[in-house]
Amino acid sequence: MNTAAYGLHETLEVHELAAFKTLCMTKAKAMKLLVSDPELKQILLDDVEISTRQLQELSHILANSDIREMRS
Repeated sequence: MNTAAYGLHETLEVHELAAFKTLCMTKAKAMKLLVSDPELKQILLDDVEISTRQLQELSHILANSDIREMRS
């Protein structure tokens, strides 16, 4: 997929997704410290790992979007 074809509204939507995903990951990290059930703790750890990968992908999309050109 050509990331340069993203419009401003699409780039902003990806930014919103990244912000929401960051919030969810922060909450999962905080909650895993409070959880005593090993199964639930593993679910939270898995969520943090998956969220980290997803945020890297979203970051890559944002880094290659047209919004850089619009700031100039």
